[in-house]
Amino acid sequence: MSISPLSRIAASSLVESGAVIGAYVSIGPFCVISAGVVIGEGSVVGAFSVINGLTTIGRDNTFGQYSSIGETNQDLKYANEPTTVVIGDRNQIGKNATIHRGTVQGLSTTVIGHDNRFLNGVHIGHDCVVGNGTTIGDNSGLAGHVVLDDDAQVGFMCAIHQFCLLGSGARIIEQSGVVQDVPPFVIAGGNHAVPLGVNETSSLFQALNKEQQSLIHELYQRVYKQALAIEEVKKTLKILESDFPVIGLYDRFFARSARGIVR
Repeated sequence: MSISPLSRIAASSLVESGAVIGAYVSIGPFCVISAGVVIGEGSVVGAFSVINGLTTIGRDNTFGQYSSIGETNQDLKYANEPTTVVIGDRNQIGKNATIHRGTVQGLSTTVIGHDNRFLNGVHIGHDCVVGNGTTIGDNSGLAGHVVLDDDAQVGFMCAIHQFCLLGSGARIIEQSGVVQDVPPFVIAGGNHAVPLGVNETSSLFQALNKEQQSLIHELYQRVYKQALAIEEVKKTLKILESDFPVIGLYDRFFARSARGIVR
């Protein structure tokens, strides 16, 4: 066990031998930190939380009260293999969050990047990969193997089906059920979710110049108004990629998309 003398751990909390607690970490009352857990400098763990398994947490993360991180996943094939959870830096994770470890049938890990904001009651299932700067609203859940690319936004009380892919800057509106992949910068909503326009509120979208923003709108028109076949869209992307960096987001999305896109 390695506990920095600069950390603060409530007397009622249990830190098992084999855990690593960095400097300036704060662990509230009645928490359990299991052997194999690493918590990076400056992170805060709220009261009554459990961090379990082979879980590695970066710097300056915040976990709300009653959170359960790194717990056994819900895949019936899981047989207590030494799979992991890896969480980056500066993530804000609300109360009652659940983040499950991976499976050997998947990636063997659940990965969360940097600067994400998950509100209360969020569930991240096994083998999910969450990028950077994403937002997930209250009581929303990602089933196993879901991928959220950078700056994807999920509203409150949403359900994302297993193996779905949400592209960079995509937005899912409140109380939606997503069963297919959502391309970059597409707003989708409903049960089952359908495309509703371009997400101009995305920070990635706003950082682009006017020409690339117009191109995103044009691609949306081609896919959803002209109903072009995906293979035709891919050919268009190949022609445009050298001139417009944003096209790379679409290329990477379609290279991984396996469930078909929302229509």
